[in-house]
Amino acid sequence: MTVVGLARSGTGAANLLSELGAIVTVTDIKTEDQLKDFIPGLKPSVRLALGSHPKDIFTKADVLIISPGVPLDIPPIAMAAKRGVPIIGELELAYQVIRSQKTEYRKQIEFLAVTGTNGKSTTTALLDFMMKKGGYKTILGGNIGNALTEEIYKQRAKSKEQNVDYIVAEASSFQLESIKDFRPKGAAIVNITPDHLDRYHSLEEYRNAKAKICENQGTGDFLVLNHDDPETMKVKSEKLKVKSVKPKIFFFSRKEEVNGIYLKNEVVYCSFQDPTPDTRHPALIKADEIKIKGVHNLENAMAASAMALLAGCPMEAVIDSLKEFHGLEHRLEFVRELHGVSYFNDSKGTNVGAVMKSLESFSGPIILIAGGRDKAGDFSLMRQLVSERVKAIVLMGEASEKIGKAVGDLTETVQAKDLKEAVAVSRKLSAEGDVVLLSPACASFDMFRDFEDRGRQFKKIIMEMQ
Repeated sequence: MTVVGLARSGTGAANLLSELGAIVTVTDIKTEDQLKDFIPGLKPSVRLALGSHPKDIFTKADVLIISPGVPLDIPPIAMAAKRGVPIIGELELAYQVIRSQKTEYRKQIEFLAVTGTNGKSTTTALLDFMMKKGGYKTILGGNIGNALTEEIYKQRAKSKEQNVDYIVAEASSFQLESIKDFRPKGAAIVNITPDHLDRYHSLEEYRNAKAKICENQGTGDFLVLNHDDPETMKVKSEKLKVKSVKPKIFFFSRKEEVNGIYLKNEVVYCSFQDPTPDTRHPALIKADEIKIKGVHNLENAMAASAMALLAGCPMEAVIDSLKEFHGLEHRLEFVRELHGVSYFNDSKGTNVGAVMKSLESFSGPIILIAGGRDKAGDFSLMRQLVSERVKAIVLMGEASEKIGKAVGDLTETVQAKDLKEAVAVSRKLSAEGDVVLLSPACASFDMFRDFEDRGRQFKKIIMEMQ
């Protein structure tokens, strides 16, 4: 078997396949030196073909397992597909391994999967927190930072007889592109806004990739959708309409009473009216009691609550989790207050939609630090929020000129050569009561290893300030 692309997903896939007795080769266009952080984590039996993609490795493979960062239309993969080589992704591999070992685990382990443009990591982590608090044994993985195959491999190393109830998975559009049989018991689409348009030719193509999360769902499964998000609702009206067998559909909303979870008068209510109408709408929690703050986190909390309750988690465990869950690093993360100015790390805000949600979360004046590697984002969508809430913009990275042209006429705009200078400029521009927000609206790879590296460097600079 051939694994295409090393990194986290490729390492997990290769190790799990090797553990299962397969002869595994990993190929990556990057060199051994570029992949030095991942190679030590591979089992000794895994073969490597690095620095290029030898044709025979693809065309003679029994199966190709594609890592999420590898486009399916590159020539060697297209050639293998033309020759009939089965092609799946790392997420599909994890699903097939779990499904094939039903008798070994003595029960069927179900998948709960979350996708969306923004907030899916927080929603997934909160869902896993809820399920664990509710007494379920879970494995958390996927796009959230730890490959599912690696987590399954680690579990196997501990015990062949895994006592697991649910796999809780964050699924990216890249991962969903390469599914075949993947059928989660429960799925959620938290939102769909323009992103990765450097890889997808249109928003419709991107939305269709997200919609694959429910492609194989049917009777006995459930799907949770964001009722307030037009692109997400198109999945229901366009994709699910043509399915002969559909999952049960529930919603979450900040604006309307829906069949699912909704907000009314600053209280979150729970109303699941399937299979029979239920006139009772029990209050779940007051919005201000939810520990993670911000408009987008309220939506994430509602999505996770719906998923957990539908999966059988006790309501008490859901409520306690909402009061206790701290959130994830780099997602509107409070860093510190200094001289009356609050500093927030939102390095995971790598697209325009994410930044807009973050800007909506503050009432005070904002100094916005943005910029990085453009993903074909439409920065003009931020104009209204920038004019209403942003006191100044400090730009850095490759996309700084493009962002400046889109919104720079609305408020004071300054160019910085790097993150350290961006923070220094922001500090000078700020006054007591202001918020300095790192929410780049771009990828990080022009200046940093990844968004985590960018966020941690930002926090280090802030914590060193006097």
